[in-house]
Amino acid sequence: MTMTAALSAVLGAALVGCGNSGDSPGHAAPAARVPSAARIPADARTTASPATEKPPVLAPGPDGLTPVLARGPSRTDKIVALTFDADMTADEGPRAAAGERFDNPELIALLRRLRVPATVFMTGRWAEEYPAQVRSIGTDPLFEIANHSYSHYAFTSPCYGLPTLEEDAIGGEVERAFGAIRKAGARNVVPYFRFPGGCYDDASLRALAPEKVTAVQWDVVSGDAFATDADAVAQQVLDGVRPGSLVVLHCTRSAAPVTAEAVGRVVPELRARGYRFVKVSELMTG
Repeated sequence: MTMTAALSAVLGAALVGCGNSGDSPGHAAPAARVPSAARIPADARTTASPATEKPPVLAPGPDGLTPVLARGPSRTDKIVALTFDADMTADEGPRAAAGERFDNPELIALLRRLRVPATVFMTGRWAEEYPAQVRSIGTDPLFEIANHSYSHYAFTSPCYGLPTLEEDAIGGEVERAFGAIRKAGARNVVPYFRFPGGCYDDASLRALAPEKVTAVQWDVVSGDAFATDADAVAQQVLDGVRPGSLVVLHCTRSAAPVTAEAVGRVVPELRARGYRFVKVSELMTG
């Protein structure tokens, strides 16, 4: 399937450096400066998402193809889902072993402090590298973990320079990633999937269909990939959010060094506008 013009535009903006995070040298993530306005309002203390009590909803889709979600079904409820990609590729293992960091615990700590529910799309390679964080995130009812493939290789080509999987390897990639995530001890695992690079076509949707997942894209590009200006990232999110929006961000320190700082500015402003933060599984139900 040829991607629509709208999706192509979104992906073009999102993937300025969002693919193989090994293309950029590592940076230490700055401590998030949370303004006084970010103090948790009374209602936020009661809006943290409970642990999943029933199977998450899957989006409807054409027969034989994986359904794709780019925005929640509601266009009136002021809800928004922040999603974070933990996208370490299989060939970045040596760099991690040498000391380059692809994790961002400061970001997760900030989300907890502000009581912001979120969905983390995780590669199996990342899960194997940081099992303690996977277990911590995946047992906290504030969060849910979804699948971002095992290797972060593209499911169709071209895709921003990523290596490309063979079509018959797609199912194994997804299963291997879920296996790595669960092996690390995560329990809040949901049947949602994000294509590496956001790239897909009819063939990849068909090959992915037996895995019984919903492919989750986005309608708001944060621009945090390799960004150095937290204010610009925050403003781009604030300018783009609408009721039901899905925001794509990153939680790999090498790829997104100012994300925590930007989130610390976005959250209080969106709450002041009347928005409530939800996970993808809640956004699905509108």
